[in-house]
Amino acid sequence: MSSDYYSTLGVARGASPEDIKKAYRKLAMKYHPDVANEPGAAERFKEIGEAYAVLSDPAKRDLYDRGGDPLQGGLGGGFGPGFAGGFDFSTIVDAMFGAGAAARGPRSRVSRGQDRLERVRLTLVEAAFGTTRQLKVDSAVVCSGCSGSGSADGSPPAACAQCRGRGEITQVQRSFIGDIRTSSPCPACRGFGTVIAHPCPDCYGEGRVRASRTVTVKAPPGVTTGNRIRLEAQGDVGPGGGPAGDLYVELAVKEHDLFTRRGDDLEATLEIPMTAAALGAVIDMPTLDAEREAADPADCSVEVEIARGAQTGTRVVARGKGVPKLRGRGRGDLGITIIVRTPADLDEQQIELLEKLAELRGEQTPQLTPKLAKGGVFSRLKEAFGG
Repeated sequence: MSSDYYSTLGVARGASPEDIKKAYRKLAMKYHPDVANEPGAAERFKEIGEAYAVLSDPAKRDLYDRGGDPLQGGLGGGFGPGFAGGFDFSTIVDAMFGAGAAARGPRSRVSRGQDRLERVRLTLVEAAFGTTRQLKVDSAVVCSGCSGSGSADGSPPAACAQCRGRGEITQVQRSFIGDIRTSSPCPACRGFGTVIAHPCPDCYGEGRVRASRTVTVKAPPGVTTGNRIRLEAQGDVGPGGGPAGDLYVELAVKEHDLFTRRGDDLEATLEIPMTAAALGAVIDMPTLDAEREAADPADCSVEVEIARGAQTGTRVVARGKGVPKLRGRGRGDLGITIIVRTPADLDEQQIELLEKLAELRGEQTPQLTPKLAKGGVFSRLKEAFGG
């Protein structure tokens, strides 16, 4: 056993596995007998290999750090068959290129198809109360000519002559560190390990073709933009007639002329004449239900009570007249913001009446009394003029 494996590799005792691997790679390339001409290179290479074999194995390294002999009863005095005193070159290949990959083997001709995503635009009424749509989809379906087998005559696939059914071919390259084997999918059978002698002329051996079909999409009440509906096994059929993927339908809701949606609530504005704002009134406000087919007439409008002296910006809430909740019971609310409309086309009589009203209220010459909010326009003007 070497006196100090860490010194052999030129690393500290607390070196990480990556540091040990890097040091080993560097020294192995330097002292390999095929490239090193200096005396004792083969022996030095053997020592490097022995040190790496111990320090790269957590169990052996722990035993060595505690003063034990990690080679006793295991590797013994040798390193197994191979070059340079029995050293196994697979260790070098693993260290430099990573652990050897397991053989892939032939892959199945039958696999699951891909998921598909389609987008549908709904009106606000459809999104609020639910709807059913017929959606035309262009997707992969099972080939009717071969029923998904890919063979024109129905015969099963035969083993590939080039890879002998393995689905891959192996190439061996000689290098100074030994034989390097690389595997890749067989080009003759594309990695399947089998070949279809007489491919179906409709699908060219794929077992599926593209076609248009119609699917039914049911949107529940309360959906909104961004919601997705999953239709299981309505996506693309897989190669070889494999199981279909899923179809996802993403929803987008169009804007409404009157109502604006805020979650489960609806917002609307209601313009009223100046006289109604001053005297108060009760107004029938149409609801979203009014646009729904076969809606109950009682749900198609709501009475909005305008209190005397209502100002622009006054908000009235009609409970339970919003959008049905997607997950849960009940509905949101309908918020109505009042906008007072000032008349612009007054006749002489109306002008006279308003002038009389202004006289009675002492408002012939309105006085502006701004509120000096902190950071507002008037406060800044006041500061600018030293007020």
